[in-house]
Amino acid sequence: MAIRILIADDHRIMRAGLKSLLNADPGLEVIGEATTSNEAMVLVTELFPDVILLDIGMPGNENLEALKEMVKVSPDIKILVLTMHEDTELLQECLRLGASGYIIKRAAESELVDAIYAVQRGIVYVHPEMIQSLVSNSKKFMKQSKEIESLTNREIEVLVLIAKGNTNRQISEQLNISTRTVETHRSNIMDKLNLHSRVELVRYASENKFI
Repeated sequence: MAIRILIADDHRIMRAGLKSLLNADPGLEVIGEATTSNEAMVLVTELFPDVILLDIGMPGNENLEALKEMVKVSPDIKILVLTMHEDTELLQECLRLGASGYIIKRAAESELVDAIYAVQRGIVYVHPEMIQSLVSNSKKFMKQSKEIESLTNREIEVLVLIAKGNTNRQISEQLNISTRTVETHRSNIMDKLNLHSRVELVRYASENKFI
């Protein structure tokens, strides 16, 4: 069965291009279009899409609130934020509110298709360059301890993805590394930070503004 997609974007040409791109893939089907977040909210309850492509930059100030409400109304829905804003604070806020992914509009068409399949499988998808920005932002504002400074960029990427609920397999798919390598990074992180469980790791990531 094809993944059923709702496009929420106020630009008609953008919607037409997205619809043409996605319907060309036999595993995807665009079932509806919305021009505002309020309209998208209505269509969520009428069409029950699997994935929403949500332009968080549509006119109005209710887009983030609508994202939160969509997740509340339909917990199984996957919301992939599609935006021109390469803003780590906005990225973090969208993920905190329940978005399943964050991709910027200048991304390649193939990446968008891959992102849709990824979030449908339960993987939290973040545009690769935004992951790097997230890492840099976290390093800038987190506590400057010897333990944290000892983490490599890759270990920080793994830490962020673990803290957001990804499994080892999902992390390996997103970072294009083996599950064994993910396990090694996770073990190194736990040793360097003197943590003993996944719960402690998630709490640590939250307290130090990784998520």
